[in-house]
Amino acid sequence: MTSKSTHPRLELNEIIHSPVRLSMMSALGEAGEVDFAFLRDLIEVSDSLLSKHISTLEKAGYVEVKKGFIGKRSHTWLSLTTEGTDAYNEYIRTLHRIIGSAPWL
Repeated sequence: MTSKSTHPRLELNEIIHSPVRLSMMSALGEAGEVDFAFLRDLIEVSDSLLSKHISTLEKAGYVEVKKGFIGKRSHTWLSLTTEGTDAYNEYIRTLHRIIGSAPWL
């Protein structure tokens, strides 16, 4: 009797899997809380593209968005939620399973 195995790629979180969102999750995972402009410049995307991806991650419960002011200028700060941190860590574990299952390595 053979057991049916499922390739770990099927377990990748599609919300995180986008290159932009993966870059965002990675940066937030390392830095904690970051300013919108800093993140935009770090991952080299436009304001509108970053805003779109923030909305996706916020809707999933992965990112917390805080708005406030520094002087008279409005600022937006982003951080991972506990759920976002857990999802990102699981994504990384899944990548390791994919890499570890490669017979050519």
